[in-house]
Amino acid sequence: MSATPGPSPHPGGVRRLGLRLYRLLPPDVGYALVRTVQPTFSVGAVVLLEFEGKVLALRQEHRSGYSLPGGLVDRGERPEGAARREVMEETGIAVDPGDPITVAFAPRLRHCDVIFRVPCETEPDVRVGSEAISHAWLALDDWPEADGATRRVLDAVRAAALEPRIGRLL
Repeated sequence: MSATPGPSPHPGGVRRLGLRLYRLLPPDVGYALVRTVQPTFSVGAVVLLEFEGKVLALRQEHRSGYSLPGGLVDRGERPEGAARREVMEETGIAVDPGDPITVAFAPRLRHCDVIFRVPCETEPDVRVGSEAISHAWLALDDWPEADGATRRVLDAVRAAALEPRIGRLL
């Protein structure tokens, strides 16, 4: 009776050579090489602006139902910069997004959203702009309608509020 061999503890000779060559590349060249052979993801930055237990929801030209302030991270931009920019464009509100509270992945769409939370002590003066056409304050669990992208973000926010599942050795 022979045991099924497990994965090799070390990469093969060709792979080792490739890894050594990769190490010699400048970081920008190495990352560009990886991006040509690996699937790429688009990245969004989304902000939960909270006031009195409710979250700022926007009606936007390009979405069905309500959505959250946010948008795509531009090339060379960090998610917190995109969050700051998108909130200003869509609501007229200046924010410091702080650190992300969670990330929502959509592997089939090859997209991920970095999600920030900004509690507000006073109700901000919302001046919708850019693609936003109106706003409302909604309870996180009481969104009358939202598209798939917004539902995915809301689900990730709800999951982040739960006790994290701790990993284990297998």
